[in-house]
Amino acid sequence: MSKRDYYEVLGVARDASDDELKKAYRKLAMKFHPDRNPGDHTAEEAFKEISEAYEVLTDEQKRAIYNRHGHEGLNRGGGGGGFGGTGGFADIFGDVFSDIFGGGGGGGRSGPRRGADLRYMMELTLEQAVFGSTETIRIPSWHDCETCNGHGTADGKRAGDCSTCHGSGQVRVQQGFFVLQQTCPQCRGRGSMVTDPCKTCRGAGKVRDEKTLEVKIPPGVDTGDRIRLNGEGEPGEQGAGSGNLYVQINVKPHEIFERDGNDLYCSVPISIVTAALGGQLDVPTLEGKAQIDIPEGTQSGRQFRLRGRGVRSVRSSGTGDLYCTVTVETPVKLSKPQKELLRQFGETIDASGGKHHPESTSWLGKAKRFFDDLTGD
Repeated sequence: MSKRDYYEVLGVARDASDDELKKAYRKLAMKFHPDRNPGDHTAEEAFKEISEAYEVLTDEQKRAIYNRHGHEGLNRGGGGGGFGGTGGFADIFGDVFSDIFGGGGGGGRSGPRRGADLRYMMELTLEQAVFGSTETIRIPSWHDCETCNGHGTADGKRAGDCSTCHGSGQVRVQQGFFVLQQTCPQCRGRGSMVTDPCKTCRGAGKVRDEKTLEVKIPPGVDTGDRIRLNGEGEPGEQGAGSGNLYVQINVKPHEIFERDGNDLYCSVPISIVTAALGGQLDVPTLEGKAQIDIPEGTQSGRQFRLRGRGVRSVRSSGTGDLYCTVTVETPVKLSKPQKELLRQFGETIDASGGKHHPESTSWLGKAKRFFDDLTGD
């Protein structure tokens, strides 16, 4: 089955900015997050798809290759693929982004190659994202093979120079009047060849292990943000620099709050009595309870703003707001005496005309004008 276009997956234009990509990803991630769709295989696959699209399009190098060559270009370069599972590694060892000029045409990279960048998807609760935290993760790592002292050879000695490039890692090729220098196809730029490989590491000189890292999460991060850990990626060849580790943040859905940027939103039920007579209402915030004044005659859907009770921005000193939308709750399972009292109350309200029903009076007027227009009266 062919993959969908990454821009189509995120619903953005091909010239979308990083902010537009992040906003689109955050919206879709919240919609298809497995926590919101337990047991829904379709939603899980959609979540993986949008995570893969976001991971590629927010990487400048991968995006350039994808724009030119599509999915096939990423597959050839080793940069495609997404996350292998929710909150886990995304075939993290396969995320090696090769130099597309290496080994074939002119101008290839010479010498040992820098290690590949690695990516880790970290899921956080809203509280962890808002207030920051320190999280411990375990990631793959490599260390020199003890059997061969890191040389990759069976005898543990340094590998001999490549017979093609004589240790330079490059060869000169003449094409007509031009002399081109390119990566040696025999040793792939390493300058040396292991003819009798070590049985422990199979000639790689390194063996796979795991290491533990502490990741400091700054307050205010959000879904789509990435934290870079320099030098914690895959080690380079023959002493070349290591790649970086990118920790991609995904914030789990919260049972009370929804986040939009630095603002928080929640829905709070109130009784008919409180809505009609007014009063004070305790509402939750991430830092504890807060109190809002409910005026008399409050209608369902009215929104109250609590300034500074949102999220402090990770990029500035500004703090968002908390918006509480009240929902007037209709009482259920009434007793006979309660029902009778309610009927009597309704009769007194109806007898007073429309002054007690501002919403209904306004709606009935609009409906009457609508039907008059239809009938031509």
